[in-house]
Amino acid sequence: MQIQRRTPSQWQPKDPLNQYEGMALGLISTGSFPAIVATADMMLKTSGVKLIGYEKIGSGHCTAVVRGGIADVRLAITEGIQMAEQSGHYISSSIIARPLPNLEVVLPIGSRLGEWLEQKNPSRNSNQAIGLLETIGFPAMVGAVDAMLKSADVQFTAYEMIGAGLCTAIVRGSVANVAVAVEAGMYEAERIGELHAVMVIPRPLEDLEQTLPVAKCDLVQPQPLQLPLNLKETVKEVVELPEMVEISIQAPLENQ
Repeated sequence: MQIQRRTPSQWQPKDPLNQYEGMALGLISTGSFPAIVATADMMLKTSGVKLIGYEKIGSGHCTAVVRGGIADVRLAITEGIQMAEQSGHYISSSIIARPLPNLEVVLPIGSRLGEWLEQKNPSRNSNQAIGLLETIGFPAMVGAVDAMLKSADVQFTAYEMIGAGLCTAIVRGSVANVAVAVEAGMYEAERIGELHAVMVIPRPLEDLEQTLPVAKCDLVQPQPLQLPLNLKETVKEVVELPEMVEISIQAPLENQ
């Protein structure tokens, strides 16, 4: 009688996440939402990683989570750290090589893994830029948005609050308009309250836009008034008015 031995790999239950074996997770944390968006943009444009999303834990702490091959994740984290340090809001970073399925199921990471294979050719949106302006205090952000909208042809699409009084306004438009708008918003934010961070992203990738509130904002454009095609112009009938009769009015005599 032969006894069939099972290999250690056969002891583990099958999990769809095992198809990503050999991949790694990269995490970078900053103290500003514009800083983490710029950091994520840098990681996406310098390495073949996938941006899973952001984790906001309050007090202004934001973490970007990327996934990919170990070499790609290491390169992305290296470039991301440099960008975060340039912004002055870098906090910490970590690389998890070959994470177990249990870790990915519990963390908010595995929800977008199924979409990875479906997006084989992500497209670039080169016609629009994203501007992010972060203030300490809501009134300063509202005032900055008002100044941005009045100074350039941009659209205010969303705002993000990450705790510690930090509010970020997100605008979209051409690169030149966004740059002008952000500059005007900076002066207004400093006049009202306190400016915390600003970022202009010229050509965001589709992967980045899907993780931002701006990607979910559907702006309703005003529709032009449409007249019916069978509308005919009617000719008005000319009505003759009666001749005016001149009437003389004699003024009353003054009392003697």
